[in-house]
Amino acid sequence: MRRNSNNRQSLAILALIGSALSIGASGTLARLAETGPTATAIWRGALALPFLALWAWLDRRSAHTTRASDAVAANPPEPEDVRAATRARRRFLRVTFWAGFFFAGDLLFWHWSLMLTSVAASTLEANLAPIVVTAIVWIVWKHRPRPLFLLALGIALVGLYLMVSPKLDRGEGSLLGDALGVVTAMFYGAYLVAISRLRSDYGTGTVMFGSTVVFTLLLLPIALTQIFLPQTAYGWAIVGGLALASQVAGQSLVAYALAHLPATLGSLGLYLQPLAAAFYAWIILGETLSGVQIAGALLILFALALARRSATHLPT
Repeated sequence: MRRNSNNRQSLAILALIGSALSIGASGTLARLAETGPTATAIWRGALALPFLALWAWLDRRSAHTTRASDAVAANPPEPEDVRAATRARRRFLRVTFWAGFFFAGDLLFWHWSLMLTSVAASTLEANLAPIVVTAIVWIVWKHRPRPLFLLALGIALVGLYLMVSPKLDRGEGSLLGDALGVVTAMFYGAYLVAISRLRSDYGTGTVMFGSTVVFTLLLLPIALTQIFLPQTAYGWAIVGGLALASQVAGQSLVAYALAHLPATLGSLGLYLQPLAAAFYAWIILGETLSGVQIAGALLILFALALARRSATHLPT
């Protein structure tokens, strides 16, 4: 039993790393897009929906098969069971709405931040989400963070600062971009908590499809005020890659990982995203990594090792 649990956690950590590699490309792709910042976020969701709808259907089919098998020798459902199922559906719709709402805020502010500051700096600020997650767990569920986790968080913050410090000063407008990056972290942290609670009861495809529908509809009115359609095949390829890499692969891997990892550890693991973002920016946009940035990356990996030993599960 313990071996199975360790195997699941190892797979979840691999999923978290895969999500970081996928989502890390988001900043560079968004910067290269031909559409407006919010319109780019819309295409990220809209183009991903067919894939997520198929996944959600497979989730539902699997769950239906399981329920049908369990019901072979069961009595007709009691009224209380029906009421419990109704309450569960309402809870799912409510939490799914808030997950989509928080992710809409995350994308809205982050895509504007990317236009005003560097990809590395904006990604750093967006990934301050672990502070938000830890605060939510502390305030709502009265779970004080363990000292070792706080140490890991502090080391990760130092490492991130070292990694992006050469890129933080972008001149006029950069301060506003950095502020928007911090606001992004607030929304993203709340999104991670909502997704973690949904994944305790529902499949990854179901969760991702529902939250993606919500954030796409919420952002559509704003996106229609901007350059909405890509002008070239290259532009379509960019938004298509953003949808597949970030929304289908990246966010779905995050949702899977959070089903088997504490929310605090899962969000700290997303500190790998700035590493990936810096690498892609180096390869595609010509941003180079200095010795200080490499030292910061090593500190982040050390912080992840500490966090894995210290985190506790989010209450259900």
